[in-house]
Amino acid sequence: MTIADLVGDEALRRHEFPVCAEKTFLAHAAVCPLPRRVTKAVQDYMTLAGTDDQEAVLPAGVVRETRELVARLLEVSPAEVAFTGSTSMGLGLVASGLDWQAGENVVCYRDDYPANVYPWMELAKRGVEVRFVEPAVYGRVTVEDVARVVDEQTRLVALASVHFVSGWRLAVEQIGEFLRKKGILFCLDGIQSFGALRTSLRYVDFAAADAHKWLLGPLGVALFYVRRENFDRLRPALIGWHNAVCPDFVVQERLVFWPDARRYEPGSLNLAGLIGLRAALTLIMELGLEAVEARILDLRRDLVEQGQALGWEVIGPTIEGGSGIVSFGLAKGVADEVQAQLAAAGVVASIRTLRGGMKCVRLSPHFYNTSQEIAAAIKALKVRPGALSRKC
Repeated sequence: MTIADLVGDEALRRHEFPVCAEKTFLAHAAVCPLPRRVTKAVQDYMTLAGTDDQEAVLPAGVVRETRELVARLLEVSPAEVAFTGSTSMGLGLVASGLDWQAGENVVCYRDDYPANVYPWMELAKRGVEVRFVEPAVYGRVTVEDVARVVDEQTRLVALASVHFVSGWRLAVEQIGEFLRKKGILFCLDGIQSFGALRTSLRYVDFAAADAHKWLLGPLGVALFYVRRENFDRLRPALIGWHNAVCPDFVVQERLVFWPDARRYEPGSLNLAGLIGLRAALTLIMELGLEAVEARILDLRRDLVEQGQALGWEVIGPTIEGGSGIVSFGLAKGVADEVQAQLAAAGVVASIRTLRGGMKCVRLSPHFYNTSQEIAAAIKALKVRPGALSRKC
């Protein structure tokens, strides 16, 4: 199956994505609806899990295959991939697992999603200075912005591959190369790009992303990437039976962690979640990430062009540097009404708030959405004149 097959055959599209029969879903930057093959894979496993030991009925090789699929998607080694319960957990493992020294500093972006800000702020209790990049354009962090705040005491820079409101796409490789030359670690929140956009981890040391957005997987299962040469540097912050060697469940005289990224998996994995993630990754890899990205950017272009034609303010990039996220500024006091009118038209979108209180409506289509659905969303937003802010 190709994306052209999918969007050219409405029956097929509704079969693969049941949500399409009921609504226009444009909120993949929030929590995605599951493809049919994902729900079927989880349901089939859960049915078996009702008949025996949940691990005994797990299809052979599922964890290994899912790890390999993640590695293919990210172009890394399977040995560098671990599974956690959320993006926050992965980022927290980095924040708590490094041997921070008083006087060092960490750099992040104050207006990133809280999951990629709060773990670094907490380090202040350990004598670590928290520094914030101050980009000239909201959501657009450049290598120049980073260069202004790092110094010899900077231990790590933590940024998002895509800004969750503006949709600006981070120059991951350019910033990563700059940091590598300075000996500074680079941690990436990849939740808004993994599964939607090709994201190079060539110069990334750590990355985390939950499955429930662009990866089209279930809640409660996330991937965690640690570059191999950082295994000794990043101490497992959570320790259990699963990430240390214990043959036949017998405690050994010495605590010895696995030689790969399994050292960051302290206990039993979310097997149902991994079943679903494997099905979702298989779908994305079948279609091809390059084709998925091209389709998403085409739909983004439609949204931007149609919005701009009506004079609406785009909060983020309009030509280059964009992602699957398009946000339009809202006039004061109309956010609830706009969301209600979208819902009445069967369009699922998100309302997000900028620092200072301004709100916007965020639209985030995936590859299976159609140009007709984009037009329907624009039409729904036109229902209430003056709801969207206009450029002066």
